[in-house]
Amino acid sequence: MPLPIPKPFKMFVKKGDTVKVLRGKDKGVQARVLKVSPKDNAVVVEGVNIVKKSVKATNENPKGGFTTFEAPIHASKVMVIGADGKPTRVGRKEVNGKTVRYGKKDGQVIEDAAVN
Repeated sequence: MPLPIPKPFKMFVKKGDTVKVLRGKDKGVQARVLKVSPKDNAVVVEGVNIVKKSVKATNENPKGGFTTFEAPIHASKVMVIGADGKPTRVGRKEVNGKTVRYGKKDGQVIEDAAVN
C-alpha cells in the first residue's frame, strides 16, 4: 500500500511580501520573499541564509569553484510586515466577496505585492 501524499501547507506569506526574520543567524533582518514552497513550508528570503556550494568543473564553467545562493528557511521563522511597518500575524477575512489577508495587530488589509 503506497503512502499518502501530504497536502501542501496553507501559506500565510506570499512571493513579494516584506518579512522580518525571527530566528537564526540573520535574526532581525527585514527583506523581500523571493520564493515560496508550500510543499516544504519554506520560503527563500532575499539576502538571508546565504550558503556556499561547491560546483564541479563543466564545459560552461571550466574552473568549477564555489557559488553562493539563498537557501530556504522554514516559514514559521519569518513574520510578515504589516501596513504600519511592524511585524504582524496574518489572518484572512472576506471583504466585498473576496478573501483578503489582514494584519492581526492593526486589522489593516495586507496588499499583495505585484511581482513578476
